[in-house]
Amino acid sequence: MKIYYVTLNSSEEAERIGRALLEKRLAVCVNWFPITCMYRWEGQITQEPEVVLLIKTQSGYRLEIEQLIRDRITYNNFVAEVTPTSVNQGFLDWLNAEVPVPSISTSS
Repeated sequence: MKIYYVTLNSSEEAERIGRALLEKRLAVCVNWFPITCMYRWEGQITQEPEVVLLIKTQSGYRLEIEQLIRDRITYNNFVAEVTPTSVNQGFLDWLNAEVPVPSISTSS
């Protein structure tokens, strides 16, 4: 199992991307929530609102998930892959029933 932590500009983007991931069976569940981001850009410190999208899925879908996101936004964002060390069996059963385990040829 993998969880992807993705930053986006708006809840609307998170909803569109999340729905597409679910429709393509690239995720079993997505969550999004507002955050505040502060960063250094071109010598200045900038602060602005952002949205985090959490994607819960099988291992092996990173390239497909990143491509789907790139197809739906026009800016460079952050995508981090997290590997949980322990997940409850009920959730894993649901994940395995809804999102196919990718074949060996799928990139991780």
